[in-house]
Amino acid sequence: MSGPYAVHRTRVEWIDTDAAGIYHNTTVVRFAEAAEAELMRAYDIPGYFPVAPRVRYEVEFEASIRFGEEVETRVELIRLGRSSMTFGFEVWRTAGDGPRRRAARGSYVTVHVPDKEAGGSAPWPAAWRAALGGTGMAADLAEPDARTAH
Repeated sequence: MSGPYAVHRTRVEWIDTDAAGIYHNTTVVRFAEAAEAELMRAYDIPGYFPVAPRVRYEVEFEASIRFGEEVETRVELIRLGRSSMTFGFEVWRTAGDGPRRRAARGSYVTVHVPDKEAGGSAPWPAAWRAALGGTGMAADLAEPDARTAH
């Protein structure tokens, strides 16, 4: 991974687990989005979440994480298109009974939908693209027009 990135550290809480104390698969989404929020704060991208719905999500689960264990989630912008962003992420168990171990990894795509009434996607604001290093990126040229109103 080599694009803009952020790291979020937290602990698995009881609400994140099933009755056996093992994290729910949906907890990974929350961890990834918390790291994404760190990224958007670090790069001064205000108002991003209400206009950037997720249109694709993929996760590979590799190890369990249990109640009380510390985790670290790293999210990185791996592709900035005209109206979409693709992120990669990894969730690591950083403390507990065992060694540091990757628990999950995956990717997801967000699309810029600034007008929910009209639907459809629109180009990212120029200031956001510039902040994330998107001006002149080769990946920008290859993106098809993403149309969604999720």
